[in-house]
Amino acid sequence: MFRFIARLFRLLWRILDGARRVVLNLILLIAAMALIAALLHPGPSVPEGAALVVRPSGSLVEQSATDPAFAVLSGGREEESVLPELLEAVRAARDDPRIKLLVLETDDLEDSGLAKLGELRAAIAGFKAAGKPVLARGERYSQGQYYLASIADEVHLAPDGYALLAGFARYPTYYGGALATLGVKVHIFRAGEYKSAVEPFTRNDMSDEDRRATRSLLDSLWGQLRADVLAARKLDAARFDGYILGYHDILKAAGGDSAKAAQDGGLVDRLSTRQQWRAAVKARLGDSGDKDFTQIDARDYLAAVRHARPDAPAHIAVLVAQGAIVDGEQPPGGVVGGDSLARLIREAREDDRVKAVVIRIDSPGGSAWASEIVRAELELTRQAGKPVVASMSSVAASGGYWIAAGADEILAEPTTITGSIGVFGMFPEFAEPMKRLGLTVDGVATGPFAAALDPRLPLSPQAGAALQLSTEHTYRRFLALVAQARKMKPEDVDRVAQGRVWSGAEAAERGLVDRLGGLDAALAAAAGRAGLHDYTTVWPTPQLPPMRQLLQQILASGEAVAPTPASRVVNRFAADFKTLASWNDPRHIYAHCLCETP
Repeated sequence: MFRFIARLFRLLWRILDGARRVVLNLILLIAAMALIAALLHPGPSVPEGAALVVRPSGSLVEQSATDPAFAVLSGGREEESVLPELLEAVRAARDDPRIKLLVLETDDLEDSGLAKLGELRAAIAGFKAAGKPVLARGERYSQGQYYLASIADEVHLAPDGYALLAGFARYPTYYGGALATLGVKVHIFRAGEYKSAVEPFTRNDMSDEDRRATRSLLDSLWGQLRADVLAARKLDAARFDGYILGYHDILKAAGGDSAKAAQDGGLVDRLSTRQQWRAAVKARLGDSGDKDFTQIDARDYLAAVRHARPDAPAHIAVLVAQGAIVDGEQPPGGVVGGDSLARLIREAREDDRVKAVVIRIDSPGGSAWASEIVRAELELTRQAGKPVVASMSSVAASGGYWIAAGADEILAEPTTITGSIGVFGMFPEFAEPMKRLGLTVDGVATGPFAAALDPRLPLSPQAGAALQLSTEHTYRRFLALVAQARKMKPEDVDRVAQGRVWSGAEAAERGLVDRLGGLDAALAAAAGRAGLHDYTTVWPTPQLPPMRQLLQQILASGEAVAPTPASRVVNRFAADFKTLASWNDPRHIYAHCLCETP
């Protein structure tokens, strides 16, 4: 038996050792292929008289979660588009005489934050302002896709397509009844009248406070989208509202033809097949070639202009805080690791080439502990004489706003979701479900708090009171930090805090944001504060070991499929509980808004 076990272990070791060798060889092969490709093809060239093709794929993100060098493992498929790269490409093309027009195709764009869409839209508007035309087409338009496309001079739609504009809604799933049925007690400790992030786990419906705040927020966001579309399309407000509110009648009048209804409503200019679309672009370019129109993809274009651009001696470091904020070290893209981001800030502070820092925030918050670690590093950077500007993306709320309080200046988009200045503690108790299963827990402790946070045991009144005291203290600390950063009185901050979520426009009116603007405006503000005229923008990211990057890409390289109604429901449940599983604040106190981004 012993010999058999020994042989088995030797066999397993050979298998593991062989797998390790294969993976390492694969990494070396990918690196060699990338090097050979770089030597043989120094970079794409920009043709004269070309169209810049902007074709966002997947969701717009601030920072990619995977290294592009490993994209070969997923067949080159793009599941996300990095917004700053698109902004940089459009901005460079605006002043490039080789680029004659911009082609925008939205079919592969998935749901993205309204603020991100607005920022890309504003960059395209700048391209138009330079006297260069913009043409957009979609096989069909979701609300976000149409919002982006509506900035174009000419909007095309497939003859069998549609333009679906329905407004905004927020309908959280409430687990209170289910948890009560299972006997799970969720102990809540919060500070802030509107801190509704915990309600899905304690209630069966939306509270009156949350309902009022949500209505105000959604009305603000919809008002901004509506105003932008009306201005770009030069539409009569009553005509636009009639399309939204009376879509059934509009569709009926068009004989059920949704594409014709969109054209009759003034949302699109032309209905075109793919062949007609290409011909229209060729005509606008004056392209007489027999093949497709002269073009360059945004990614290739950006690579070409970056290759030709000299590196300035002064740098502005853009550090990205994207995703929920958790304690410890985390890879880039998905969540914000407090220690990871703090280390990047510290490295930027100690780098003599970096003259200013822009902290780009796209986060609903999370661990209060990790948020404070990041904010403190930003404050140290300011004390070291390097300006810090916070640039809010789609959402910078709760812990995201906590981080922003460490900056000299805060900029937000009008549709940024921000505020949510409040904190809560949440502790689940599983004593009753275990009792129903016949499971018991017994033992001894040397003090009343030794096993106070064991979820198998009932939470003692003393432990509950201690958590509430800590929560209230953290809220007062949050108010004090914001008051100091915004030069406000704590009681004035409290009036606009209480966990209330605001749009960027509303936050600017209440003094929580200095001014409205996107990433370009934040970079200009940082450059102005540092006295820079010539600088290079750098994007430091947490670095993963190559083996971990490879494994991460393999796990994420499953075939992408279009979402279905059923998959959306399942994914919503999974996202809620994934959020819960990621909460690792050492004090169990969180500054998180749990706010979905329209």
